[in-house]
Amino acid sequence: MVEQTHPTPENQATVAESRRRQDWTFFLVAVGLLLVLNFVASRYFFRIDLTEDQRYTISDKTKNLLGNLKEPVQVTVYLEGEFPAGFRRLQNSTREMLEEFRLYSDGKLDYNFVDPSANTNEEARNQFYMQLVQLGLQPTNLFAQEGDKKVEKIVFPGAIVAGAGKQTAATLLKGNQAAPPDERLNQSIEGLEYELASAVRKVAAASSGRIGVLQGHGELWVPKAADFLGTLSEYYTVNRVELSQVPDLHSFNLVVMMKPTQPYTEQDKYKLDQFVMRGGKILFLLDGVRAELDSIRNEGMLALPNDVNLQDLLFKYGARVNPDLVQDLNASFIPMVTGYMGNQPQTQLVPWRYYPLINSFSKLPMTRNLDAVQAKFVSSIDTVKAVGIKKTPLLWSSQYSRKRPAPVSLSLNDPRIDRDPKLFGEQAVPMGYLLEGSFKSLWTNRQPPAGSSIPFMGTSKPTKLVIFSDGDLGANEVDPKTGRPMELGYDRFTRLRYANKELLKNTVDFLLDEKGLIELRGKEIKLRPLDKAKLRDERTQWQVLNLGIPLVLLLLFGVFKFWFRKRKYAR
Repeated sequence: MVEQTHPTPENQATVAESRRRQDWTFFLVAVGLLLVLNFVASRYFFRIDLTEDQRYTISDKTKNLLGNLKEPVQVTVYLEGEFPAGFRRLQNSTREMLEEFRLYSDGKLDYNFVDPSANTNEEARNQFYMQLVQLGLQPTNLFAQEGDKKVEKIVFPGAIVAGAGKQTAATLLKGNQAAPPDERLNQSIEGLEYELASAVRKVAAASSGRIGVLQGHGELWVPKAADFLGTLSEYYTVNRVELSQVPDLHSFNLVVMMKPTQPYTEQDKYKLDQFVMRGGKILFLLDGVRAELDSIRNEGMLALPNDVNLQDLLFKYGARVNPDLVQDLNASFIPMVTGYMGNQPQTQLVPWRYYPLINSFSKLPMTRNLDAVQAKFVSSIDTVKAVGIKKTPLLWSSQYSRKRPAPVSLSLNDPRIDRDPKLFGEQAVPMGYLLEGSFKSLWTNRQPPAGSSIPFMGTSKPTKLVIFSDGDLGANEVDPKTGRPMELGYDRFTRLRYANKELLKNTVDFLLDEKGLIELRGKEIKLRPLDKAKLRDERTQWQVLNLGIPLVLLLLFGVFKFWFRKRKYAR
């Protein structure tokens, strides 16, 4: 027979004391581990992105930019308030992106969100709106549902980035306006990292390249090119250069040629050629035909080829700007007198088919997710054989276009003529090309021009050239009343803003961006919309599953725990 023992009060006290020690030891160890983990996490930051398209991962280029900040940067985002689901997604994505920026900048970048409509005083609120517009933020009307009624809100989907005594505006709602709203918001989210990183680079970093803007051959200059040149000068060192006044172009990283109207001499071409041979980059904005809307009289005019003596140079590099004009049924508008009321002329906006609206772009970072670009008297571009040169079309016309070879008869009565769509049967006429590779010199097996002091090179280092067959892509309009230049891409007749400035800025960044930030525009986030018809038919079923399964699992867990405790203590 086994003798049964009973715990004494002394034994019970000893056991209780032992348990208290164990509990305190466990508590102290847990607190110590938490402190160690917090210390390690503060010194060594990392995150794991398990999404298929890496939507929460910022690039190494951005990390390097943020890690090298020398001055504090403040980002003020005007996306605070109540928004529909799509704008809330943009708001949350911006907040998450800026939190990543703050962490990788070691606290040198900070941000805050502001509601521009928070002020209940209408006069003060409108004054604040005007201040934001003057800073460069563009408002947009947002229609939202509040209770049983629809209300219209003015929102400023953008941010002001300030640092090192400078500030700039970053537009967060971008993308192609012709795309559905959900897709455009998705395009905006895809470009968030680039827009914010580019703005931070603008205020925090010194200029990272030297640009020479060619003059002396009738090229564009202030005030017609004021906005484009001003935009470039915010990021790069921009200088005016006349080829006849300099021995060479080797001090520049990029040369921009905007709408020349006078021929280049052989010596000028040789300087351009040897600049390319030494790895220099050139952005060509060339007209294939001389045509200006202001020059068309009532009796019309004849548009002739624009020969500036560059055909052989471009041909050697693998491209040819044709002496023709592209007409497109997808075109912008011009004002035209349609009649008279008494002595007063009546004007109306009519489509001018020589002003194509370009909405077809390549998937390269510089042209991806662009809004429409307005071209004026644009020509087609052909490619020719050039060994070792990769040729990528950047933009092209719509499926309803045609080419008219020079000389072209232009008349202000053209919009009155009913154009048969069957006549516009040419599709995707290229109007811009990227050329990449090692180019062959035009002066191979030829004597360089007399008097040239530049040592000859026959094959270039790997480099890039971009050709657009419209010299007016970089031309802003000028206010006829004040004489002040307007924003590049702004059409004063329709009051619409086109993406001309963004296209050219992206192109320059692509050609010169040593940090590789322009590559961020290639980021793609897949849009996975719900099937609305299926959602409507199966809504109740999924609601029951989403609400019922967690409750059933919780009930089963409670039953199992009750059974387990009963079985354990029943022994």
